[in-house]
Amino acid sequence: QVQFVESGGGYVQPGGSLRLSCAASGTIFRLRGMGWYRQAPGKQRELVASITPGGSTNYADALKVRFTISRDNAKNTVYLQMNSLTPEDTALYYCNTAPLRVGISWGQGTQVTVSS
Repeated sequence: QVQFVESGGGYVQPGGSLRLSCAASGTIFRLRGMGWYRQAPGKQRELVASITPGGSTNYADALKVRFTISRDNAKNTVYLQMNSLTPEDTALYYCNTAPLRVGISWGQGTQVTVSS
């Protein structure tokens, strides 16, 4: 059974930074494209950034300047470095495969709150 455990979220002031981590188990991590997704209150879940098994990255257009996705295949972990955070980045952040695969559940996510 594939499981994802996200961590690193928290409360930060506008302009601050956070680094999210996602530990994956139950899958051949190094063979999977991975992504970070987020869901803000009242909005649909959206793909923030993705990274292929080989390390190629892709970002939502509005975020590519501020966010960086990376992975450590030896640790089965994917990261999201978020800089210059704004209140609009407030959301519950999840990781999952990218593209999404049928039958793989979501983790609990990690809450990011940006507020002064």
